[in-house]
Amino acid sequence: MATSTSSKPRLPRAIWALGFVSLFMDVSSELVHSLLPVFVVTTLGASTLSLGLLEGLAESTASITKMFSGVLSDWLGKRKILAVAGYGLSAITKPFFPLAQSVEWIFTARIVDRVGKGIRGAPRDALVSEITPSELRGAAYGLRQSLDTVGAFVGPLLAILLMLALANDIRAVYWFAAVPAFISVALLIFGVQEPERKNNGKTARFPINRRELAKLGGAYWWVVAVGGVLTLARFSEAFLVLRAQSVGLPVAWVPAVMVVMSVVYALAAYPVGILSDRMERRSLLVIGTGILIAADFFLAFAADVWGVMIGVALWGLHMGFSQGLLATLVADTTPEERRGTAFGLFNFVSGILLLAASALAGLLWDRIGPEATFLAGAAFTAIAFVGLLVTRVGKGSSRAV
Repeated sequence: MATSTSSKPRLPRAIWALGFVSLFMDVSSELVHSLLPVFVVTTLGASTLSLGLLEGLAESTASITKMFSGVLSDWLGKRKILAVAGYGLSAITKPFFPLAQSVEWIFTARIVDRVGKGIRGAPRDALVSEITPSELRGAAYGLRQSLDTVGAFVGPLLAILLMLALANDIRAVYWFAAVPAFISVALLIFGVQEPERKNNGKTARFPINRRELAKLGGAYWWVVAVGGVLTLARFSEAFLVLRAQSVGLPVAWVPAVMVVMSVVYALAAYPVGILSDRMERRSLLVIGTGILIAADFFLAFAADVWGVMIGVALWGLHMGFSQGLLATLVADTTPEERRGTAFGLFNFVSGILLLAASALAGLLWDRIGPEATFLAGAAFTAIAFVGLLVTRVGKGSSRAV
């Protein structure tokens, strides 16, 4: 993108629009998700292990779908149409949650919703890199992640207010989730224009084959490995909600867990993204993994709501130090014509590991207790921490050093 030599480049308006698309959809999704653990375990009578499997399957479904949508967006040379399809599918599922009469119904609605997330994720992330000047890439991903996370705390905050106003009627609260979801779809359709892709004669093959995977390079697979280990350490956030409830947080205030986490996440993500454009990204990831270890220890040993909330806040701070950075590193280490595939594969690996992590977290919780769940998370985080200390990826570099 051409810029004047006398002025600093600015983030394009389309990046802000994509951020608000994420914001409105997250308001909708988190309004549902912040109450879902209590709804599934208390109202519908499911076990904690069932909740872990549900959350793991839902998020892994999203990640697996991202792989195919990312490859498809490279092959078609189109990102926006897939993003619109994904956001639209998620919006359509929202009325099904208040109608649910069984765990199976919730399972179906949650899976379809996450398929929508999977369809939109990799094309949207690739679109961010194509709209943004390379020197502002960290800031762009940080801003989109930050606005996404604003939605992630507005949703639970709205859930608290609605629960208080509607006498803890979760089904009634769930009906409100459809409105911001459809606003999100409309904003994407009318507020974001996809740029013309460079015609350099290079296209990703479809389907994926071994030769295409090899072309992604060692630096990219290093990012995948780090992200994968962190996924094992960072199971479903539903367990944060259950941890707060286990120390006595009243049901109407359960969404406050996601509010606290998301406020800290939102405040950290954009500044960390800006900082990552000016210094080595690996160093920031090292800080982020250290924060997650501290969060796990607080969550494992907290005896009251305040201790849990400190752990939740640290968890959110870790997210601000890691999620946007990992997305930026994926973009840094891959060529434009394979970027959708790269994001898709990154999320595919993360999704498979998230299923295993959430199932393990639920099993440890049921068999031993919440302390074991969070100490296991700390152990996996320590592995990622050591891996980051012994390897290097230079700032804005496309190769491992």
